[in-house]
Amino acid sequence: MKKDIHVVGAVIIRNEKILCAQRGPDKSLPYLWEFPGGKIEVGETPQEALRREIIEEMKCEIEIGEQVEATVYEYDFGIVHLTTYKCKLVKGNPILTEHASIKWLSPKELPLLEWAPADIPAIEKLTAE
Repeated sequence: MKKDIHVVGAVIIRNEKILCAQRGPDKSLPYLWEFPGGKIEVGETPQEALRREIIEEMKCEIEIGEQVEATVYEYDFGIVHLTTYKCKLVKGNPILTEHASIKWLSPKELPLLEWAPADIPAIEKLTAE
């Protein structure tokens, strides 16, 4: 039986552009694009996990807003439960520590990238706004 993996993603918006992060070559789903974030640890709320992950991964701080989407996607390595939130950058600029690349794109440009499947419902919602 596949294990459930509960993760959060940050839809970080600055100047009407959204931060897109490309997974590194050593990660599962190499080179696919995603919203930065990560696993929810035991005892954390989704918002606490997201704040911690962005500090760890991107060396910046965010203000977390409304939920964008909650998605369940079955990969070969497990069942991912991804909840994404709109976020605002409040301190620092994103620094690459785990990702191969980042881009700031308008909502209409998001479909131009090859996204991890669990992120696609959030992309569809953001491009429809």
